[in-house]
Amino acid sequence: MSKSKLEYIWLDGYKPTSNLRSKTKVQEDFSGKLEDCPLWSFDGSSTRQAEGGSSDCLLKPVAIYPDPVRKNGYLVMTEVLNADGTPHESNARSTIDDNDNDFWFGFEQEYFIMDKHTQLPLGFPVGGYPGPQGMYYCSVGGKNTHGRDFVEEHADLCIAAGLNFEGINQEVASGQWEFQLFAKGAKKAGDEIWVARYLLDRLTEKYGYYIEYHPKPVKGDWNGSGMHANFSNTTLRTCGSKDVYLKICEAFRPVTDHHIDVYGEFNDQRLTGEHETAAITDFSYGISDRGASIRIPIATVESGWKGYLEDRRPASNADPYKVAGRIVKTVKSAKIPEYAN
Repeated sequence: MSKSKLEYIWLDGYKPTSNLRSKTKVQEDFSGKLEDCPLWSFDGSSTRQAEGGSSDCLLKPVAIYPDPVRKNGYLVMTEVLNADGTPHESNARSTIDDNDNDFWFGFEQEYFIMDKHTQLPLGFPVGGYPGPQGMYYCSVGGKNTHGRDFVEEHADLCIAAGLNFEGINQEVASGQWEFQLFAKGAKKAGDEIWVARYLLDRLTEKYGYYIEYHPKPVKGDWNGSGMHANFSNTTLRTCGSKDVYLKICEAFRPVTDHHIDVYGEFNDQRLTGEHETAAITDFSYGISDRGASIRIPIATVESGWKGYLEDRRPASNADPYKVAGRIVKTVKSAKIPEYAN
């Protein structure tokens, strides 16, 4: 008789920024399949998801990955349900309107690695600052590169877990890094970012670090952290029409505030119009423009207007389920004939 360790992962009810929670279920003779992961429960009164007098919330498994660290282990991403089986109000995944997986997402997750003892980004001396921005981006060598062993191990864990992990690079500020994930299906893209974040956060326990997802943890002339959302649907991938692209981009303009509302807490500190951002009060788009709200990649144009768009506004602490769900809704609102509701 074999026993497996299933790590059930969920998002808590803290607002406006949810936190990852997890606990382990030991299962005998587990098949490794999602459909054999049982429904489970937890104390919602300890996670701001229920009152103490009626505290049970349910965990519904929605994705499963092998745990690259634990023997006979699995990572089980779950949705939170109320006790009656309906989606909990904190469950943004259940609201995504992409049941046919027509939308593809590539998220670029930026973050700062923080030293737990100094509470500063790696490379920052106590009581001072490292050299100015310029030499850290995609750097090599001990003078400007900090945390490579940690980042490489995280990449290995994500790949071993079966995530569609696409790359890593050091970012513009000292101690700032990025990883990229791609998935076909808005819900799957959110699942994979959250599991990758879980692996990242869990790994910090081994190194004496913690991850700072705040979009502007270092004030002054330092880049903030985003979670750029590259997205497409069949229309964007195949239309071959500049006019269609512009119509979809324009659909974002009247709902700018709705997007900003779910694009991450403290994002106003990052979206200033400087450091490769558009101002939070503006909306713009442009070809190959990293200072625009939405960038139209040059590769899309050179492919005859067949490809994807990049929304550069989501912050590093944003919930990818909320970001993807809002983008799907807005793109569908453009009423391109074959996808009009």
